[in-house]
Amino acid sequence: MFDDPLLLARLQFAFTAATHFMFVALTLGLAPYILTAQLRATLSGDRERMSAVRFWGGLYLVNYGMGVLSGLVMELQLALNWSGLQEMYGYSFGAPLALETMTAFFIESTFLGLWIFGWDRMGRWAHLGCFAVVTATAYLSAWWVLVSNGFLRNPVGFEMVDGVAHLTDPVALMTNPAATMAFGHIVTGALLVGAAVIIATSAYHLRRGNDPQRMFSRGIGYGALVMVLLPIPVAGFGGVQFGLFGQDPPTSGQTYSAAEIEAIEAAGSGVHAGVGTAAEVFMMGMWGLMFLLGPVLLLGWVIARVSKSARRLRGALYPLAVLPFLPYLASVGGWVFRETNRQPWTVVHHLTTADAVTPMSPAAAATSFGLFTLAFALLAGTTWWLLVRFARRGPEGGPLAERRDDGAAPAESSTPVPTF
Repeated sequence: MFDDPLLLARLQFAFTAATHFMFVALTLGLAPYILTAQLRATLSGDRERMSAVRFWGGLYLVNYGMGVLSGLVMELQLALNWSGLQEMYGYSFGAPLALETMTAFFIESTFLGLWIFGWDRMGRWAHLGCFAVVTATAYLSAWWVLVSNGFLRNPVGFEMVDGVAHLTDPVALMTNPAATMAFGHIVTGALLVGAAVIIATSAYHLRRGNDPQRMFSRGIGYGALVMVLLPIPVAGFGGVQFGLFGQDPPTSGQTYSAAEIEAIEAAGSGVHAGVGTAAEVFMMGMWGLMFLLGPVLLLGWVIARVSKSARRLRGALYPLAVLPFLPYLASVGGWVFRETNRQPWTVVHHLTTADAVTPMSPAAAATSFGLFTLAFALLAGTTWWLLVRFARRGPEGGPLAERRDDGAAPAESSTPVPTF
């Protein structure tokens, strides 16, 4: 493996992209819940409800920081390791990525900063508006990334001039079915990730009898409802994409002849079929399990609301600690299936993966692979540790927790037992 620069470059991008996506998915999954919670608190003027917004917002902040950092590193290694893609398709594939960078690193980050430092310094509606912009731009950033990724799967809206692809139809690029269906799939899957994290965190505090203002009871109810409603749309958006995988992309600016395409695909099909099939089976197994868990969780939540004895069965909450792994693993498995299905092409029928990779020696590729993998492992491990740490501390110990002037240590819980 260490003698093949192409394989090392692909593995490096797989690790960095999968790690980055884990934080992106949680960002997309938490943002609507926080926005809705803040809207309710703003309408009611309830300061106690706003403490729940501060708690979940603190987790969002830690996760967002790693998402931005990992995104920067991923774009760096994309430029370093895949110069062939940039040289030939930088004007078309790279345009949406440039827009995503401006959206995420200018608009989204600016308004998130205003939201973080604007507590009690701006009007409550202006403060809410800041997070509304953060939420909208988070989803817009995801959209631009998937427009770029959809171009690789189904290249449209360009023409070749002197061996370089130039964008000629931005509308075709943005309405590419490979992008629109993927966006629906990613958004619904990310909401499941967010719901699973909310359930796991809420279950931890309910086991300890910690449920101030019933914020964690509401978290369980929200998460259970999402896990009932969204697995079907996730499967639907994913299933539609199976049809796209079997279609030939438009042939404008074709780089290879039909005979060359057939030969390239014949040589590369056997290499990637096993990985793609395994990822597909794994992904379907995870989503199938979530189909079953959603109704069970919602039923349990309803029973706990009407039965005092059911509320005392705290042991039933312990398995929920591992719930976030299911949508995370399913999402990564789906991404692996989507990307390996495109191989041996980087841009289907236009640019092979072998031609897209930067020429480099095995030693250089191994060094890059080792350094990037180590850096991402350390950063991801630190971020996950911080997320767990702040999630366990509860609303009084998060990074956005309201500081009290009287110096008195707040009680850990305002209720002795979980109340749903």
